[in-house]
Amino acid sequence: MRRAPSPLTTLGAILLGHLPRLLQFRGWLVAALPLLVGAAGVAMGAARHLGGGPVGPGLALGLYHQGLVAVILPIMALVVAPAGIREDLEQRVLPFLLVRPVPVWVLPLSRGGIWFLWGTLWLLISGLGLGLELSLLPLHLLALVLVFWAELGFLSLLGLLFRRGTLWGALVLFLWDPLLRILPGRLQWLTFTHHLQSLTGTRSLQVRTQDLLAQAQLSGDPWAGALVLLLVGLVCWALAGWRLQTTPVGLAGSGGEG
Repeated sequence: MRRAPSPLTTLGAILLGHLPRLLQFRGWLVAALPLLVGAAGVAMGAARHLGGGPVGPGLALGLYHQGLVAVILPIMALVVAPAGIREDLEQRVLPFLLVRPVPVWVLPLSRGGIWFLWGTLWLLISGLGLGLELSLLPLHLLALVLVFWAELGFLSLLGLLFRRGTLWGALVLFLWDPLLRILPGRLQWLTFTHHLQSLTGTRSLQVRTQDLLAQAQLSGDPWAGALVLLLVGLVCWALAGWRLQTTPVGLAGSGGEG
């Protein structure tokens, strides 16, 4: 009797089998989004340098936080998340994937993992093009990767819990997370932005004295922020695997509501 493949074998096989999708429209869109910000950083830095003005860190940090983190990262996660297991459920493709005995719980991570690696590649290239100071660069790049990991896992889980998971995810990333400055106390810990800013050490840049509704900003240990983002992603991927394991695949597309 033939033994079922191990979770690691399943993960590797699906990652490799999914590679051609990266070169389709969605894959190039995911690559183009961060590259636009990186190219803007290169162009603006070159223009200021040629004009004789100093290229200060404010320009690069502004593009990083207001461009990559606040806009591009959430859009990338929202574009990529449905490309995982959710589309297989909605299109009734998943039963064909399950013809061979595979560990069902590893499928969300395996389908989302290849998109995480692809997006991470372009995020790192874009971050290198912003012109950040060398002393700031490692933590800022690490923060990009960890936030993308956490947001993608979170959206993948929502996609399995709710039929409109992408909508709920957009509300969290574009409405809840930007409320960081006016969230009181420990509620700030329930945003991705808090942990990213703790890791990059830019908490004080986000609040000005004229922000009347601003709350006192909680400061966090950089490595605690990194650990939280890593664990959030791991927990979300694990819960996504559990959710798929307990979902009747024959009812795919009609089970989750909300």
